[in-house]
Amino acid sequence: MELDTMPSLKGRVSEEEWQLRVDLAAAYRLIAHYGWDDTIFTHLSVRIPGPEAHFLINPFGLFFEEITASSLVKINRDGEKVDEDSGMVNPAGFTIHSAIHEAREDAHCVMHTHTTAGVAVSAHAEGLLPISQQSLFPLSSIAYHDYEGIAVREDEKARLVSDLGPANYMILRNHGLLTCAPTVADTFLAMFILQRACEIQVSALAGNPPLTPVPQGIVDKIVSEGDMVTGNQGGLLVWPGLLRKLDRSDSSYRQ
Repeated sequence: MELDTMPSLKGRVSEEEWQLRVDLAAAYRLIAHYGWDDTIFTHLSVRIPGPEAHFLINPFGLFFEEITASSLVKINRDGEKVDEDSGMVNPAGFTIHSAIHEAREDAHCVMHTHTTAGVAVSAHAEGLLPISQQSLFPLSSIAYHDYEGIAVREDEKARLVSDLGPANYMILRNHGLLTCAPTVADTFLAMFILQRACEIQVSALAGNPPLTPVPQGIVDKIVSEGDMVTGNQGGLLVWPGLLRKLDRSDSSYRQ
């Protein structure tokens, strides 16, 4: 895929779809900015509103730092490209994302990463530990899915969805992290918090010291207290600043 020859889709798709394209492209750039990418692997996706059940996902072969709003691939629920002149899609990415989008009406956006800290915690027998404030938000809504190999088999989708249930955070054992939410902003903020919690856990466990867990009573009330701080706005408070961060260095994701 040649980015310099790719025509802009602005004005050729609905305003709603274009905004989703800009937000998802920004999320890909932010994943690269924070060093959470894995060359061309892992995926972020978002559902386009409407009866067609179309989704946007990355073209397989582009680095996350190269992705633009117009380069995102539109696919249907069967993983087929809606626009034939767009890039190819990683089948493993579609298996994971399509399963969650289809099962969870609220999961408009799904993000999946293979970060060093995330994979490290996914290998910990006890999973994510309640040892930091950051860990408490994921722990309020977390699920685990055992590793079954590269996610290309159709039959794994039912088990993945069953394990996820109503949770918004998932640790894929021996694999990585996953978050889902109604918006790109909320899904990215969830991934930021989960990733930071994993980084803290890996650092805290270095040298195998004794740890001080957060009491369960505090774990149980942390989410309501967090909503009070943000006024229930969640990612909406953070997202504009993240876009400004990107725009200061490279606004080409908007193309």
